[in-house]
Amino acid sequence: MKRPQTDPDQSDAIVKTIFEEVRTKGDLAVAKYTSLLDGTNPETTAVTTAEILQAKDQISEDLKKAIATAQINIEKFHRAQQSPKIVVETMEGVTCWQEKKPIQKVGLYIPAGTAPLFSTVLMLAIPAQIAGCNEIILCSPPNKNGQIDPAVLYAAFQCGITKIYKIGGIQAIAAMTFGTATVPKVYKIFGPGNQYVTAAKQYAYQFGVAIDMPAGPSELLIVADESAVPKYIAADLLSQAEHGKDSQVILVSNSESLITAVEAAVNEQIAFLPRQEIAVKAIANSSLIYIPEPEDTLRFINDYAPEHLMICSENESFYIDGIQNAGSVFIGNFTPESAGDYASGTNHTLPTNGFSKNYSGVCLDSFLKSVTFQKISPKGLQNLGPTIEIMATAEGLDGHKNAVTLRLADLNETL
Repeated sequence: MKRPQTDPDQSDAIVKTIFEEVRTKGDLAVAKYTSLLDGTNPETTAVTTAEILQAKDQISEDLKKAIATAQINIEKFHRAQQSPKIVVETMEGVTCWQEKKPIQKVGLYIPAGTAPLFSTVLMLAIPAQIAGCNEIILCSPPNKNGQIDPAVLYAAFQCGITKIYKIGGIQAIAAMTFGTATVPKVYKIFGPGNQYVTAAKQYAYQFGVAIDMPAGPSELLIVADESAVPKYIAADLLSQAEHGKDSQVILVSNSESLITAVEAAVNEQIAFLPRQEIAVKAIANSSLIYIPEPEDTLRFINDYAPEHLMICSENESFYIDGIQNAGSVFIGNFTPESAGDYASGTNHTLPTNGFSKNYSGVCLDSFLKSVTFQKISPKGLQNLGPTIEIMATAEGLDGHKNAVTLRLADLNETL
């Protein structure tokens, strides 16, 4: 059950220091920590139109087509999440309704440490645009040349994002929290990151800025039986292990022979991974677990609450019906976790570290607020008023009661 551990005291102290400097010194502090932590000094913090156009020319046509396909699927799935206004007459003369309103200002954080995640741009920018957010800004760490990866810029451009800033890590979260002369302040921050980014997002909450979720190191749990293909399982485990040294992957199976075959396939495939060093460290944090009974397996899954859950079992309906805690679920031998990471349509910004017990992954509603309205007619107040008076009196709140009593008295005089 144990995830790879980090030292929260160390990260919290660093976060507080950088936040205080950005709050008081703004862009100067941002530049200082970009130089110190990213080893670069961009000429301008804001990405220019010329840089965006240049990025378009640096992207291959094949990648452009792939991004377009992913964009269509992600947009299609998230548009389907739109819901109509709900109107209910709770009693005669009392009408209540709920409407969804966009969060006006949102900030998107796109990691680019060991891998620039341009796919995350699609996962965050597309639902933000569908929701109708007024202002969408994007921060991503610059490389050693002071530039943001061209694929990140191209994906942002395709999603209509033009306010892009070459800022990464804690200083990016702080800049979006407080606002600087260059970077606008936002109301909610989205996006995954390392332990420092996660700690920074949680600290931002103390300053009135909402966050999508605590999204830390990637993780995958696979439940599989003899019907699973070992080399597929191994490939999926390694696909998440290569995210970072603090990632964790788990296989649970009722088949000892499958576990043995998967372990052999992992050892074979890992030797050819370009990110082998990272994957090896992640595998050291990981486990192959034999659990013979499906009921015990299901209990383990719901207790572990994985970010990604793969089900490769002849008994898949049992797990589909019984799963309570998972960020996103992938079913069958031909549903690789990579599909959700890139292009099937579901969102890949998901809760980690057991937070799927109480958080959902990013969806359209993540960029919306629900606002309730009500309108009561004179007849409606006569119907509802006595109930309010009795309840207010019972709570000792006479002001609440009088707000109704005065109105009812006027209505009775006109009858």
